[in-house]
Amino acid sequence: MVMACFFRRAIAEQVSRLVDVPSEKILHHIHAIPASRKRLSNDFQLHLRSLLGDAGNYEEKVQNLAHKLVSDSVVNEFGLSRGVLTFKVHRPLLVEKVVAKIRQDGARYGFNSALLSDFTKGLALVEYSSPNIAKKFHVGHLRSTIIGNFIANLKAAAGNEVIRVNYLGDWGLQFGLLSAGFSRFGCEEKLQSNALQHLFEVYVKVNEAAEKDEEMKRSAREFMRELESGNPQAISLWTHFRGLSIEEYAKVYKRLGVQFDEYSGESFYREKSQDILNLLRSENILQITKDGKGVVDLKENGDMPVYATVMRSDGTTLYLTRDIAAAIDRMEKYNFDKMVYVTDKSQEAHFQNLFKILKKLGKDANRCHHVMFGRVKGMQTRKGEVVFLEDVLDEARARMLHNMAKAGTSKATEDPVDTAEKIGIAALIIQDFKGPLQADYRFNWDEALQSVGDTGVFLQYTHARLQSLLTMWSTRGEEDFNVSCLQEPSAIATLQHLLRYDEVIYKSLKELQPKYLVAYLMGLGHLANVAHHSLQVKGSTPEVAHARLHFFNTIRVVLASGMQLLGITPVDKM
Repeated sequence: MVMACFFRRAIAEQVSRLVDVPSEKILHHIHAIPASRKRLSNDFQLHLRSLLGDAGNYEEKVQNLAHKLVSDSVVNEFGLSRGVLTFKVHRPLLVEKVVAKIRQDGARYGFNSALLSDFTKGLALVEYSSPNIAKKFHVGHLRSTIIGNFIANLKAAAGNEVIRVNYLGDWGLQFGLLSAGFSRFGCEEKLQSNALQHLFEVYVKVNEAAEKDEEMKRSAREFMRELESGNPQAISLWTHFRGLSIEEYAKVYKRLGVQFDEYSGESFYREKSQDILNLLRSENILQITKDGKGVVDLKENGDMPVYATVMRSDGTTLYLTRDIAAAIDRMEKYNFDKMVYVTDKSQEAHFQNLFKILKKLGKDANRCHHVMFGRVKGMQTRKGEVVFLEDVLDEARARMLHNMAKAGTSKATEDPVDTAEKIGIAALIIQDFKGPLQADYRFNWDEALQSVGDTGVFLQYTHARLQSLLTMWSTRGEEDFNVSCLQEPSAIATLQHLLRYDEVIYKSLKELQPKYLVAYLMGLGHLANVAHHSLQVKGSTPEVAHARLHFFNTIRVVLASGMQLLGITPVDKM
């Protein structure tokens, strides 16, 4: 049981006896009070209105309840303000229980909480990143990649079996254009040396040509027809492009610490999408328009017709048709409990249509969830506009190396380039995760790479500083310590903050938003810095130093665990 649950349960049981409401019902109304660096407060609060409702004599009932509460072995003080009861845990017990629990649970701390019992643990499929092979691997894919990675990490830590899927845009007319254009603009040598860069160059040229040259468009359509009909030469070229692209993507994913269980793609469902058209026909859902297109009417309850196109007039399928095929295939293959799609918000209508069609086909679309995100603006390198994700990672690493050299810290690390890479990626992730995912935001390199303030650099710096402090801990193996050595305000405030970790995990799981975890870790980092200044280890007695190092280790464990959930690799030196 998470430590906060131990305290919540003790409070709930006492309140339960007085108000005649089951303690299990009370548990979810008890919350840890956010810690303050400026003044100490009580530890937990209970909003009684949510529990007792707005029945008559509410204020009187609350006053009576407050007077009946008595100190016990867990709680020794109570407060009442505006209908909210607050509870203060015995300080020695707070220190003992929180430190011991984090030492015992390690990275699992917060995930064994009774609060998380609301969430079903099953098979979760997360589809993210999903670049288009014929187009550039742009910054939008950075967002999809790191957000999807966070959601997959979070669900895995919460006890789900997680399948990470990269659903490549490897089919469709853009691929026909690329393949048709390669014979005119392509170079096999350049393709081997830098596949993504060269394919992008060819794609730009062929698009320009297709705008003026109708023959080029015809060639692209012809190539797609050959590909759809299984022409060996067309399949061979497509396989070649796809394989080289995946190899290039894998290098970037490795740098980001991201991996996939399955590389899928639209191409997998080109045949099954024809089965979907047959299924829609047999269910009398498919309608054919005057110009020969296949559409599905999505109207509900006698509303005006709303049509989604699933077939072109030439009989070929669309992205939507292939997504229907993919969703049904995964339902049958994996029988997942939840499938999460991570894409930018421009695809909101697409997924609404997809889920409505799945419902019309009698499928449980409630198991499918779309997490959408806004656009990034202003992410440029010194060379100008960003084309590839790799450019962004190179820029973050180069700028961080420059900052480390200026600060004179690069000599302290064994591998300055690797350290700069990890810190740079942390900076990108935190800048991206600070706000609500759906919001557009303007990227700022100087802001992202500051070592003070709420940045990824600050988190890495705090972790490295704690790790450095812990190198002095020669008595690490001794679990016992004197709790009276950790009664200072800065220690208590930090332990109060650690009580709230399971609530932050709960909210993150409920909304699949990383901003709550980011804000929590920033708070922990700032509290750690205050404690670092006020709770000296050097020059303290061995007993005090041992207790303080236990305390600093609890901070480091939770900080590292939270950073890893976000997709950040903590550094030990910087």
